[in-house]
Amino acid sequence: MNQAATAATDYNYTVVRQFTVMTIVWGIVGMAVGVLIAAQLVWPALNFDTPWLTYSRLRPLHTNAVIFAFGTSALMATSLYVVQRTTQARLFGGALASFVFWGWTAIILAAAITLPLGISSSKEYAELEWPIDIAIAVVWVAYGIVFFGTLVKRKVAHIYVANWFFGAFIITVAVLHIVNSGAIPLHAGKSYSIYAGAVDAMVQWWYGHNAVGFLLTAGFLGIMYYFVPKQAGRPVYSYRLSIVHFWALVSIYIWAGPHHLHYTALPDWAQSLGMVMSLILFAPSWGGMINGIMTLSGAWHKLRYDPILRFLIVSLSFYGMSTFEGPMMSIKTVNALSHYTDWTVGHVHSGALGWVAMVSIGAVYHLIPVLFGQGRMYSISLINTHFWLSTIGVVLYIVAMWISGVMQGLMWRAVNEDGTLTYSFVESLVASKPFYIVRLIGGLFFLAGMFVMAYNTYKTIRAEKGSLQAVEQD
Repeated sequence: MNQAATAATDYNYTVVRQFTVMTIVWGIVGMAVGVLIAAQLVWPALNFDTPWLTYSRLRPLHTNAVIFAFGTSALMATSLYVVQRTTQARLFGGALASFVFWGWTAIILAAAITLPLGISSSKEYAELEWPIDIAIAVVWVAYGIVFFGTLVKRKVAHIYVANWFFGAFIITVAVLHIVNSGAIPLHAGKSYSIYAGAVDAMVQWWYGHNAVGFLLTAGFLGIMYYFVPKQAGRPVYSYRLSIVHFWALVSIYIWAGPHHLHYTALPDWAQSLGMVMSLILFAPSWGGMINGIMTLSGAWHKLRYDPILRFLIVSLSFYGMSTFEGPMMSIKTVNALSHYTDWTVGHVHSGALGWVAMVSIGAVYHLIPVLFGQGRMYSISLINTHFWLSTIGVVLYIVAMWISGVMQGLMWRAVNEDGTLTYSFVESLVASKPFYIVRLIGGLFFLAGMFVMAYNTYKTIRAEKGSLQAVEQD
């Protein structure tokens, strides 16, 4: 029995197909909004004097779209695929998997409506108001039941390490979301946090940083631990290291949130704890990166002709760079220069575009032919084109933001002999404008790559089943 027949007979690929296709769609939507607000920072008139198109409303729409629509769709697609393949069991729950897809789609559409209308809790990465927060909790619990139910009914004794990372991300994001979303409703479109002052800030960044740590790191490491070995045709470099990586990461990451609150009303000991834990976090992060890259041992030549593998490996390079930069930026003296500047924006996007988006893109390119009964994507050269558009786009973006951020930090702290500020804030803003233009160009490159991917995917799906045969390489 061939792979396509096996998939149709044994596994629930319907929900995986839905989430995989929507990953591409939401990627285009979320990144297009990002490009628009990047353009607004160069030409403010692009809000067209319309409240719904102002930066303040579109920025949370952008972050929610790329994290929870694009990124989480990629995680749901890959986790529900990997858990079936590694357990040799069909998804648990029957129609519950379909409920997860349609429920999550409804939540994304609710966010797309409410955020431009200004209906927001104003908590970063948690802007959605309480009725949508409840819906998120319900759908997420259903997702967890499907995933863990499949693990319970597995036909193999061993639980592959990718499922450990997926499982940790599902459980921890549920706890983070439910705790941080505690609120007193005023009416359907407004609520107030049950926390106050510095406690509210601490809970918010416990949530915010661990949304990065578990959703955007642990979850996508689950993708890495399955798709890098599969695409390379090699076993993971060190399975023992992967287990050490898992336990070290989940034990340490949860403590790092306070580094977002240096030089605030948060007690100094809590700030220092966040800094120390962030520095310790460097070790397991790089252990995971090395484990992924070294999986190519004996297969380095495949990078010459396999752009999907290139996406996956370059994403690991950006993961390594981001997880070095993050701990360094958590050091209080470095943070005094970097915080509130574009350096932070560059750091976030080296992780979001370089790591999260590129590993997702690589995984989706691997999945599409399998899910739609093809031997390969419609065009390998288009994947290669996409790879270079993405890589150039990320580099332009983050380098521009690094330079702009360091410049801003230095200008803001520059003082004259009499103690007065050397530069006004407006002068630093004017100095940053050329770098905002470069950032916009980088974003356009990355978005163009997503359109190339959408076309390639469309042609692959529309091709006659089995007509696209894999090309053997020496």
